[in-house]
Amino acid sequence: MGQGGADETRLSFKEMCERFDVTPRTLRYYEYIELLSPERQGRSRFYHPRDFARMKLILRGRKYGFSLEHIRQWLDIYDEQGSAAQMATWIESADAQLQELETQRRQIEETITELRALRDRTAASLEVYEESTDVVSDIVEN
Repeated sequence: MGQGGADETRLSFKEMCERFDVTPRTLRYYEYIELLSPERQGRSRFYHPRDFARMKLILRGRKYGFSLEHIRQWLDIYDEQGSAAQMATWIESADAQLQELETQRRQIEETITELRALRDRTAASLEVYEESTDVVSDIVEN
């Protein structure tokens, strides 16, 4: 891709959006909050392998529920301390996020159980109500 589709080490704005399946608005926002910093040539922007790696981390982080600020911290750790420090921090973050997701799952399961029970009680009440109105109708009509 890239210029004329031949340079995989450099993507245009449009190509970056296509490659990572993001909207132009999203890509501009990631630039605005300085998660990405493309090369600028006039009004054109070009993204390089560093931007590709950062974008993969951003999208992966968002998929797993991390905030953009949290993702920024990982990216900064890599820039300031290197891969090992970034991986160690990511493991800590992943452990905390897994715990949070497990809590959310338990809460959702409890809510589903409660909602299902309420739905079943309401359906049973409706059935009894309909039967009682049938009895009343029979009495009134006879």
